[in-house]
Amino acid sequence: MADIDPEIRSLVEQFRADVLTGLSQPQKTIPARWFYDHKGSELFEAITSLPEYYLTRTEIGILQGCLAEVASLVGPGRVVVEFGAGSMAKTPLLLDAVAPSAYVPIDISGEFLRESCAPLMARYPGLAIVPVEADFSAPVLLPSGAGTAGPLGFFPGSTIGNMEPEPAAAFLRTMRQTLGDNPMLLIGMDLIKDEQRLIAAYDDAQGVTAAFNCNLAARINRELGGTVPLDALAHRAVWNAALSRIEMHLEAMSAISFEVSGQPFSMRAGETIHTENSHKYSRASADELLARGGWEPVCRFSDQAEQFLVVLAKSGI
Repeated sequence: MADIDPEIRSLVEQFRADVLTGLSQPQKTIPARWFYDHKGSELFEAITSLPEYYLTRTEIGILQGCLAEVASLVGPGRVVVEFGAGSMAKTPLLLDAVAPSAYVPIDISGEFLRESCAPLMARYPGLAIVPVEADFSAPVLLPSGAGTAGPLGFFPGSTIGNMEPEPAAAFLRTMRQTLGDNPMLLIGMDLIKDEQRLIAAYDDAQGVTAAFNCNLAARINRELGGTVPLDALAHRAVWNAALSRIEMHLEAMSAISFEVSGQPFSMRAGETIHTENSHKYSRASADELLARGGWEPVCRFSDQAEQFLVVLAKSGI
């Protein structure tokens, strides 16, 4: 790995450490951020267009209706910093509304990040667009010298729901550290709703979400010298009512043995690797989480059916 960029090398080592540690636990688990290699990012973008996956189109509708008010509250000239930028499908809505001084997208998948930036650079030739490849769950050093107003963090898609409550609150505090002085935050949070509607959104009829989940095991084989038998794993999505979350798992359909980076592992039939949580919120629990992360809601926006919530927040005390 001598010729690999040090940041890329660090990400590979983090991936290896998380996989080896997670597979060694009684309940095997791998953090959801490792879904997003180039293939995983492409599959997720396909998921957002599925008929069962209400989150993206609902949030876009909310943003289209609320961004004029958001712009009046945040004012012009802020640096927009998007955490987990992905395809940046919602980003032009925000950039058109708030007249930023610069746009800084952060994502762990560098190749996909750079591809996604290209059309934005063409659309906004006068705007400084500075992509940063990084794991945004840790503090990120942002480029300096763009704008005088405090930055505006953008975290759409209810990605915050992928985190357990304590790490989610800690991440919200990390966001404040990354953003620096006088920050604001525009964040999407999915609301609790009918169980069958939730499960369908994470186990679609076309099997795209299953392919997204299984790609994580394929990535382990590609990047970490894994021998995981992919045809022995099946996608599972379940609603955990006690914890208000959808859980995604990879379930062993038979007893299997495999290696990752030379370390042996085995799974019994029916044993799972827990790959993702997607927590759902009430308005009260959303406010509580933001407060624990050091953010104070300024205003809240939802769709008529109360499926999804977009919150504009400012840094709390």
